[in-house]
Amino acid sequence: MASLNDIRSTFLEFFQSNDHRVVDSSPLIPRNDPTLMFVNSGMVQFKNLFTGQETRDYQRATTAQKCVRAGGKHNDLDNVGYTARHHTFFEMMGNFSFGDYFKEQAIPLAWDLITKEFGIPKEKLYVTVYHTDDEAANIWKKYAGLPDDRIIRIATDDNFWRMGPTGPCGPCTEIFYDHGDHIWGGPPGSPEEDGDRFIEIWNVVFMQNEQFADGSMKPLDMQSIDTGMGLERMAALLQGSHDNYDTDLMRDLIEASAHATHVDPYGDQNVHHRVIADHLRSTSFLIADGVLPSNEGRGYVLRRIMRRAMRHAHLLGAKDPVMHQLVPALVKQMGQAYPELTQGQALIEETLLLEETRFKTTLDRGLKLLDDETAGMDKGASLAGETAFKLYDTYGFPLDLTQDALREKGIEVDTAGFDAAMDEQKAKARAAWAGSGDAADETVWFDIAQDKGTTEFLGYDTETAEGQIVAIVKNGASVDSAAKGDTVEIVLNQTPFYAESGGQVGDQGVLKTDNGTVEITDTRKKAGVFVHMGKITDGNVSATDAAELIVDHARRSAIRANHSVTHLLHEALRGALGDHVAQRGSLNAADRMRFDFSHTKAMTPYQLAQVEDEVNAYIRQNAPVETRIMTPDDARALGAQALFGEKYGDEVRVVSMGIEDGSGKGMDKNTYSLELCGGTHVARTGQIGLFVLTGEAASASGVRRIEGLTGQAALDYVRGQSQSLNQVATTLKAQPNDIAPRVAALLDERKLMQNEIAELRKAVAMVGSGDAQNAREINGVPFFAQVLNDVPGKDLRGLIDEHKNRLGSAAILLISDAGGKAAVAAGVTDDLTAKISAVDMVKAAAGELGGKGGGGRPDMAQAGGASAANADQAVEAVEKLLEN
Repeated sequence: MASLNDIRSTFLEFFQSNDHRVVDSSPLIPRNDPTLMFVNSGMVQFKNLFTGQETRDYQRATTAQKCVRAGGKHNDLDNVGYTARHHTFFEMMGNFSFGDYFKEQAIPLAWDLITKEFGIPKEKLYVTVYHTDDEAANIWKKYAGLPDDRIIRIATDDNFWRMGPTGPCGPCTEIFYDHGDHIWGGPPGSPEEDGDRFIEIWNVVFMQNEQFADGSMKPLDMQSIDTGMGLERMAALLQGSHDNYDTDLMRDLIEASAHATHVDPYGDQNVHHRVIADHLRSTSFLIADGVLPSNEGRGYVLRRIMRRAMRHAHLLGAKDPVMHQLVPALVKQMGQAYPELTQGQALIEETLLLEETRFKTTLDRGLKLLDDETAGMDKGASLAGETAFKLYDTYGFPLDLTQDALREKGIEVDTAGFDAAMDEQKAKARAAWAGSGDAADETVWFDIAQDKGTTEFLGYDTETAEGQIVAIVKNGASVDSAAKGDTVEIVLNQTPFYAESGGQVGDQGVLKTDNGTVEITDTRKKAGVFVHMGKITDGNVSATDAAELIVDHARRSAIRANHSVTHLLHEALRGALGDHVAQRGSLNAADRMRFDFSHTKAMTPYQLAQVEDEVNAYIRQNAPVETRIMTPDDARALGAQALFGEKYGDEVRVVSMGIEDGSGKGMDKNTYSLELCGGTHVARTGQIGLFVLTGEAASASGVRRIEGLTGQAALDYVRGQSQSLNQVATTLKAQPNDIAPRVAALLDERKLMQNEIAELRKAVAMVGSGDAQNAREINGVPFFAQVLNDVPGKDLRGLIDEHKNRLGSAAILLISDAGGKAAVAAGVTDDLTAKISAVDMVKAAAGELGGKGGGGRPDMAQAGGASAANADQAVEAVEKLLEN
């Protein structure tokens, strides 16, 4: 019996032997289609090839594409577990031609694989074609030898595929397998077509036309092929079953569920095992591709799937978390074909365990409420919408989980009442928002969030993506469109642009539509939506436009490095200064980082060097940077550091980095840094490159601030310092290592020279001062005045003392013209201070010199002035003071 892995390999190898490039499955999060929540078919990753917007180095491709249908318009969640062929996760095998071969080769390839490689009997096969597609019908007749009664013409859209209301489209041909008349149902196109006798196993789309808004079509210049074969359906067929869950892979997962819950895998409770097996695949692959449980967007869909599986485990009697125990069985089956499962196994197991542990605390209470509310209800009754909303709002029960729980009782849910309760809550939230002070001026963002939903952030995993514009705001009001030159604020359903938060600045980059280009200068978050601020530089943009979003890679990389280094810095500071150190704010910009922390005194040079060395040691370690989602309480229990003043929701991202020897903390025994953080980070610490600490100073009372650089900016800084050092060395005619002693010697030499100059100035001044007869008596006080040139004000005090010693008894006034400004000093010998004060003397003189006031003691005072030009008037002013 061919295993599912064998069938996958056979398919890919067959088309590889027919000159097709084997292309890896794309991630489940589509980057090139903003209308899709998850990749739901094999052609999604090739959309731009079909439309001609992209070219690659191959024209033929084949894939095994992982797909999820559990949200949006493609939602099979409610049927999973209750039917033979519905899944939330499935694999779509496909072969594609991009302007290479067309119908005459696509049909033979499909027929040969099915009948020769897989050995399916020809007499069991039927095909459908679009009713006007004579070309395809004739190829089936000629190549496969099928009679007219087994080539069924379909006139509906069941056999005409469209990418959307406009764009590439074309007729389809499908291959059906007849399971036999013991199963009810008729061939496609018949009244009994919904039965299970005839099952579609292959679909070939002939992408040959382009449809326009007016309904017209014209042939495409490049005609292409898009095919799809559900691997699970083919496996069931080749393994002799009519049920996708009766295949080797699904049986292994069902038996793993049975082993974990100790419940018969194929008894009356088989449906629970089927749900668990299917949901294990979808949740594991979504987590491996970067989706984590949350309360919005893709994360919410993931949570719905997880909780639905966990409820079915509860119905099987499981008292402890089960889902994480089943991951090894899945990895064993599918890890070779999809290495991301193996690489992400630890994260998948941890996420499932944390989510199920958390959900179990509310599951029992929620189910008890549900049982109480439905006690006595008969089949066909309806649960009040308000009760269903309470389960959703209080216990985290999505509506479909409540509906699933009531299905077995035959009870429905009043969905209109549920929607009304939801609308009432939104109205209350809006009223609270509108009354919240400054926020009242920006209710436009709340209205957008309520009407269009919040923005899903894709930027943890990518810097480019496509999004759908849901709103454009210009001058504070929503508008339908805007044109070149307009400054706008744009909201999209999803974005890779990070919105400013937690000290990390918002992203910049470019937004492009088919008709216009917007330069994004900042990104902010308001009322749950990401607001892209920018200016339209070309054309125009409209609400509902699809947009290509490109984050400025170089800038984002620099910001990531600066943000990640703050985590290492925080831990290094705690090690150097003590556990009292806690973050008090930060700035993570493209050109620098800043980190505020609690500490009462300046760091010593030794401490600064210690911290810088430790941070760089962990950078060189190049350890992986890992992220987990958990509750704030669980994160703190692990020892994760939280940002001061930050408000955290029910879940937080916990970032770990660095490996230390000895007992670490957190998710790994040897984790160096563990912090709650919603920002973007490097993948490995080595990507930070280099950390240079450029400053440490007080920021506020009890708070210090460190500033620093990373990466190229740090290297440029170090290089600049080195160049400056070399220039100084050249000037000093010394080697760089000899600069310090050379400068010290020069400073000593300069000090000696300054002292010599001061003594010389004193000598010159004294030589020109004459003897005691230079002092003339005014009102009984000997008065000596002298105007000097180029004597610094600081030297006047020494000269005053010299004159006191020379004159014995006198009032002395010295005025100097030094550096374009005036300096004045006055001195009075002790025997005269009762008659005249030196302070009064300098005040009188300073007033004439353009100065104000002066200060000192009665025996010695100094002041300054704007200019010594009025020195004579200053002397006269003091003389008058003495005369009075």
